[in-house]
Amino acid sequence: MSNKQARPVESERIPLTARDVSFSWQDTPLHWVPGDPFTTHTINVLHLLLPAGERWFVHVYKQVLPLIRDDRLREDVIGFIGQEAMHSQAHDEVLPHLREQGLDPTPYTAQVDWFFEKLLGDRTLPPGRARRWWLLERVALIAAIEHYTAFLGDWVLNAGELDRRGADPTMLDLLRWHGAEEVEHRSVAFDLFQHLDGGYRRRARTWAAAFGALVFLWQRGARFFMENDPTLVDGRASFGEFYRSGRRGTLPTAGAMLRSVPRYLSRSYHPSQEGSTAQAVAYLAVSPAASAARKGGS
Repeated sequence: MSNKQARPVESERIPLTARDVSFSWQDTPLHWVPGDPFTTHTINVLHLLLPAGERWFVHVYKQVLPLIRDDRLREDVIGFIGQEAMHSQAHDEVLPHLREQGLDPTPYTAQVDWFFEKLLGDRTLPPGRARRWWLLERVALIAAIEHYTAFLGDWVLNAGELDRRGADPTMLDLLRWHGAEEVEHRSVAFDLFQHLDGGYRRRARTWAAAFGALVFLWQRGARFFMENDPTLVDGRASFGEFYRSGRRGTLPTAGAMLRSVPRYLSRSYHPSQEGSTAQAVAYLAVSPAASAARKGGS
């Protein structure tokens, strides 16, 4: 690996704005990818993980704001906080719709809440070195997680197979609005980590923790949905089905996910080199929810 730190691509940085979007779920079917409950529920795990996870991001970053010594980065972090708070709210509003269709996610979301609020929450530590260490660990964890949210955002913006299979347009708009904003702000978490610490060993260690936790929670969530779907007799989630869905284009491929690992662990990594801000902005210009938010705010 090179020891040279990559430079941000300045053309990929834009001011960040929280868009006050809303979605109506009354016409969205349980299997919003027609005839494909596995893809539906694998993506549905986002609605279980993101509300608690993004509330945790916001909580940690509010603690970090006084430590930021760069005005432009502080502005980016404030924009990031606004967008993440909106993401949490939008995904949270899907959960009542799932309950109405016979899928109560509470047993799983209670575990996710414990993970973020207790395991990764604030700890009673003495002021000084120990407290700062735990804060920097969480900042580094968020940078690693954001690598994958940006990866997923870029994927869903380009997942034309979901359109070809007739996926519900409202759900697609939620996913692509969120994905576009993840691409928009993909550099903020990493830049903040670099600003406050930037240690390579911490980056690698927290990547391993974040990746392992995401894989564990995601497969557990997919299994929960498939096993509790009231329309399925023997619903199961398996890696084989994930692999086949990736080959079909309805989910990210296992290969693409694995290839993202050495990129993040490279010493020359910078998130601005991945994805396209222009593509994200172009989608946000036509997104029904983002367009309605603009009109409502004008």
